[in-house]
Order: sequence, then structure tokens, then C-alpha cells
Amino acid sequence: MKSKTVLVTGASSGIGEAFAYECAKRGANLILVARSEDSLSNIATKINELYPVDTNFIPMDLSVEGSAQKLFDKTKEMGIEVEILINNAGFGKWGSFESFTLETYRDMLQLNINTLTELCYLFLPEMRLKKTGGIINVASGAALMPVPYAGVYSASKSYVLNFSEALHNELQGTGVTVTCLCPGGTKTNFAEVANNQVKVDESIYETAEYVAQVGLEGFLSQKSYVLSGKQKWALVLLSRLLSRAQLLRLSGKVFKRIVSNEKT
Repeated sequence: MKSKTVLVTGASSGIGEAFAYECAKRGANLILVARSEDSLSNIATKINELYPVDTNFIPMDLSVEGSAQKLFDKTKEMGIEVEILINNAGFGKWGSFESFTLETYRDMLQLNINTLTELCYLFLPEMRLKKTGGIINVASGAALMPVPYAGVYSASKSYVLNFSEALHNELQGTGVTVTCLCPGGTKTNFAEVANNQVKVDESIYETAEYVAQVGLEGFLSQKSYVLSGKQKWALVLLSRLLSRAQLLRLSGKVFKRIVSNEKT
């Protein structure tokens, strides 16, 4: 990854921030994108103090329709060619379906699905032309099954997983790789955004730094998808061994307890 230019969305905290540091550690130049200009500026300053790389940042709300094109155009104005795209920006909500507004769901689907798809569409042609680089799309362990009380979120991440695997297959032999990272529980502010009333047991969570490393290693190994998290194999086994009805009952029971703040 040395001297490659990597664009990371959702780079102001959590897995996105961890991706930024890990890429810089490996010698990559960076474009950091998130809503908070102050957070991006602080991270860029710290990275430049630690590593001899170029770090640029673009404050932008990617949940807004048309933001993908705006971001692409901005990189062109800056004269920067993106060689690796990390679509990390996204959010979810935990609770009964009608607990949140339609506007919240529109923003979620715009960010988790539409903007991600559009960014892939816009940046991919140059990668194909150069026959190098690629895309890491961040989904979730929730992509492997329907999740009651997080139905819109889990469905959006199922899209990311299926879309990424399909692109991975299409691009075989082109020199361009698409990898989907499916994190399990990770120590970020995701749960607080999803529902600040929910208390989670972070003892079973992985660090964002570890998850970013798993994602990058999977990408560099040209894998179509990688899982992270202490319970990742349980998720895989359950999704393969149980019927859809059994899986639905189990995930519904678990998430109902989570959103009710009961012990699981």
C-alpha cells in the first residue's frame, strides 16, 4: 500500500479512524471524509506527526443525496486520484421498526446503500483503467441474517455484502479487488448512535484497530469478504445450520433483549 492514495469515509472515529492510522502506518496517502471538520483536522494532524504521508480531509455529510458525486468532483478539483476506496461510513438504529422516523430511515439507506454504491460506480473506472487498487466496503455481522429490531440496518448491510461479493466476482482478472468487511461487536460509538438507551457488554467486543487490520489483510489477500469479532464463527455456523425460521426466532429473541436492556 506504500504511496497509494486511500479515501476513507466515516474517518472521524471508530473503524474509519482506525483504517486511517493503519493505512498511514503502511505508507499510504490519505483522504479522510466525515461530517466533523474538527475531528478530521485533529486526526490528520496526528497522522502527519506519526507518519511521512500526505493526509487531506474533506468534511461532508454523505447521507445527503448527491454527496457521492460532490465528493468525487472534489477529489478531481484537488488533483488526487483515488486508488483504494474504503466505504466505512454508515449507521444503524436498534428498536422496534416504528420507533424511528422515516427521515432517519431515508438517511440510513442513502448512506449505507446509495452513497456507497455511487462511490463505487464513480471511482471504479479509474482503478480498472490502471488495473490496480480496489474497494473495501464495510458491512456488518448483521448482514448474515435478518435482525428483528434492527431490520432496516441489517437489510442495508445484507445489500452491501451481496453487492460487494458480486463486484468481486465481476472484477476477477482485472487487477482490482473488492472486499467486504463484516465486523462483529466493535468498541466504537456505533451502539450509542443506534440507541443510546441500550447497554452492551463490551467485554466481547473487538477493538476498532483489530477490525481495520482484519479488513486490510483480507483486501490485500484478495478475499471477497472477511469476518471479524469474537463470535464470528458462531454467526457463520448459525446461518448455515439453522433454518431461516429458526434463525429469525433466535436473532429476534436476542435483539429484543438487547433493546429492552435485559441480560442476554
